[in-house]
Amino acid sequence: MTNKRGPGFHHVAIRVFDFDATLKFYTEGLGFPRRYGWGEGDKRAAMLDMGDGNYLEVFAGGKAPVAEQTSPIEHFAIRVPDVDAAYSKAMAAGATSHMEPKTLDLNGDYSVPVKIAFVRGLDGELFEFFENDEL
Repeated sequence: MTNKRGPGFHHVAIRVFDFDATLKFYTEGLGFPRRYGWGEGDKRAAMLDMGDGNYLEVFAGGKAPVAEQTSPIEHFAIRVPDVDAAYSKAMAAGATSHMEPKTLDLNGDYSVPVKIAFVRGLDGELFEFFENDEL
């Protein structure tokens, strides 16, 4: 059971250019169910369930998509059971590839094998798919 009362991560918010296309991308392409929404027109917003009590909050009214990252947030990492499947599904939903799936070792405090891939969403946001049982 997820602890929804204690300290912890709850959501990341993004403002997007094409609200309807973005919701379709995240719900159908990445499998995040829409849990809650409000507002009208450029004041619309929705909370998409990323699992484990974490959400992606999507706001309408953004400017045209950016080609490259312009914020201090490097990327968002999504834990998935199958990087290849998540990458393929995102690509079919309109993502662009930033790095195809690959397996590598994180060589930090100790070596940890991971499988990762990166895609850009419809507004230029960068997502990492992350597969590992330890981290």
